[in-house]
Amino acid sequence: MSIYKELKRECYEANMQLDALELVVYTFGNVSAVDRDRGIFAIKPSGVPYELLKPEDIVILDYDANVIEGNLRPSSDTKTHAYLYKNWENIGGISHTHAIYSVAWAQAQMDIPIFGTTHADHLTSDIPCAPPMRDDLIEGNYEYNTGIQILDCFREKQLSYEEVEMVLIGNHGPFTWGKNAEKAVYNSKVLETVAQMAYLTRQINPDAPRLKDSLIKKHYERKHGKNAYYGQ
Repeated sequence: MSIYKELKRECYEANMQLDALELVVYTFGNVSAVDRDRGIFAIKPSGVPYELLKPEDIVILDYDANVIEGNLRPSSDTKTHAYLYKNWENIGGISHTHAIYSVAWAQAQMDIPIFGTTHADHLTSDIPCAPPMRDDLIEGNYEYNTGIQILDCFREKQLSYEEVEMVLIGNHGPFTWGKNAEKAVYNSKVLETVAQMAYLTRQINPDAPRLKDSLIKKHYERKHGKNAYYGQ
């Protein structure tokens, strides 16, 4: 029996949630879960249909994307996950999807404006879109460089990965993260919902204004502030 059984189970269940929430198409998309004490993470194997996926199929790797346990090839996005885990020590799970509205905004190379309180319940800024990758980086270690692309975007926009747990990669799609794999998937669904709402808002009123600062502050702080009162 694998010593990584529980980590594999967490990763498997998170990946199955991606499918259940209709955030993936065919075998596209992946979730990983990290074990900080061991310095390893678990990720979905590449190209395995969700209906055939089993907990024992999950691949275990270190932060340099070296396989520690598993007989299947890990997700093609593994090096991106590894780079984020290595550089952002306070994340416990990462999710990548090809969800339609999130991808549409990424293909448009646009940040998602903060139009309403659903968005403000989760963050106080627009959802950032990293610019498309440079040609020399595309021709190089592409998935590893995607991790660099994400960190560069957050540095340039002066964003905290602990406050903004999602990003769009220009012409590619969304990555989200959180304290564990379950939260990363939650953030993927939130991102897709907000992306759809923002798209429809622009269709109804192309000149729709950004949510005013007082409402952004109120809705974010009632869930995340020191005197938060949302939920149990």
